Amino acid sequence: MIWRAVTREPRRLARLAGWSLAETLPSFLIGHAIARAIEDGFAAGRPVAGLAWLALLGGAWLVAAVGARQSVLAVAAIAEPFRDELLARVVGGTLRHAVTPPWRPGAESVARSTLQVELARDAFASVITVVRSFAFTVVSVVLGMATLLPAMLPLVLPPFAAGLAVFLLSLPAMARRQRAFLVADEHLAESVAAMAGGLRDIVSCGAEDRVAADVGRAIAAQAAAARRVARVTAVRTLSLGVAGWLPVLLVLAYGPGLGASAGAVVGTLAYVVQSLAPALGGLVEGLGVSGVRLAASVSRIRETTPLPGPGSRRAGRGRGRAATPRGPRLGPRRTVRPRDTRVELRGVTFAYGPEAEPVVSDLDLVLPEGCRLAVVGPSGLGKSTLAALVTGLLEPSSGEVRIGGVPARDVDPAARVLIPQEAYVFHGTLRENLTYLSPASPAAVRRAIDEVGMTELARRIGGPSAEVNPAALSAGERQLIALTRAYLSPARLVILDEATCHLDPAAEARAEAAFARRGGTLVVVAHRLTSALRAQHVLLMDGTRARLGTHDELVAVSPLYRDLLGQWTPDVKQVS
Repeated sequence: MIWRAVTREPRRLARLAGWSLAETLPSFLIGHAIARAIEDGFAAGRPVAGLAWLALLGGAWLVAAVGARQSVLAVAAIAEPFRDELLARVVGGTLRHAVTPPWRPGAESVARSTLQVELARDAFASVITVVRSFAFTVVSVVLGMATLLPAMLPLVLPPFAAGLAVFLLSLPAMARRQRAFLVADEHLAESVAAMAGGLRDIVSCGAEDRVAADVGRAIAAQAAAARRVARVTAVRTLSLGVAGWLPVLLVLAYGPGLGASAGAVVGTLAYVVQSLAPALGGLVEGLGVSGVRLAASVSRIRETTPLPGPGSRRAGRGRGRAATPRGPRLGPRRTVRPRDTRVELRGVTFAYGPEAEPVVSDLDLVLPEGCRLAVVGPSGLGKSTLAALVTGLLEPSSGEVRIGGVPARDVDPAARVLIPQEAYVFHGTLRENLTYLSPASPAAVRRAIDEVGMTELARRIGGPSAEVNPAALSAGERQLIALTRAYLSPARLVILDEATCHLDPAAEARAEAAFARRGGTLVVVAHRLTSALRAQHVLLMDGTRARLGTHDELVAVSPLYRDLLGQWTPDVKQVS
């Protein structure tokens, strides 16, 4: 994953290499400039020549400053897509786990999606920065010393390589301990979240001491992991001493004996002290901290949010077995645009667990293209489950669900839209909220606003270009925005899962009428039985039993339907 992120865009990598050359130009010139300034300038009684060499070095630093700025931008262009890839993986994995037994992602997923992804992004950028700086600096220094006085190389390179080797050999231990720290951090986040969510029960049961001890152990484990990380990082001091300062002693002790002039000695020391040692210090700091964190974070993210493979779906196929929700898939997925919006359920059974009673049992249902269906029944008896099966969010234990002849799980998401009871609205303009499922012209947006019945809300917000604050909207207002968004989408199959429950009856009727005029197939999980009066067909769900008919047919044959209707209609006889 890390290597792919670095090499994904060769042009960006080439741009980074080019600016890195400019940034490390002083590393090549510093020894030469100082040696020539001493020997050909100040020591020779020509201060102007000495100042000219130093001015040349100063100009190189100006070029390096521009190169450093551009290098930062080049690194960001590589690091941000890496961060987006990690975040997509974590969010997708969290959502997938949330709809897989036991349907609870856990507080540790928050730590992965916030702390660990940002930690990985920052560490990735830091590693790229220090590694390319180190590599270009070392090459520049070696070339500079080789052209200044090659005899100095044996005094500098062997101790430098030894210190670097000591540091590199310590990296695996650093990575293991950093990973252990991240795991301890996740456990602490989960413990604290569980404690905070159950404070009332903890106090009422008198379990404060026990819970405090549990959380205390998690805190102590995290602190111990942090101390182990700190101990292994002490190796960095040793490696810096061997690689950065031992060459200085060797050059001072043996350089003059190799025939080096004073200028050559000072120039070589400048290479070591001003270029080589800082580059190694940056590498040690970058790999020893950021590199270890990067490896640990990416490893933790990959093992806790694995990509779904061929065997990842565990949907049962036998009657009565637990079905597996699909969850979001990551990576390329082949979807099919159905030829129409005909909905077919053949022998569909679904249960929320291996030992649970089926919520839907042997359901056969065919909805022709353009059908308007209302799904009614007592609460908790499968209406929302049916909506999730039709949209492919759940897979049946047995039987099959098809849309336009295509299995529901393989249908192009753009062909259908589900509006749940709690509508999603985000910070942004009203137009952005309405058109993120599909671009739409300003005229189409205005027409949809009028059709669905949110004209007054749009005026109060300030028009399509005004910013929307979700917290300032009521639940009904958020539902109006979500309904208008669905109206603007290209989907020809629309499922409203109590998506109008926070609207008044008149607003609900207007929204449903708008979708009926829009065309396509409309399935309404009804909050009020008045939705059934407007539908062509009504599906009455009562436990594992389901009965399909028109409103008049169900009034005539179903006592349950008459009872439900009586809750909403003062005089049933007038309706029937």
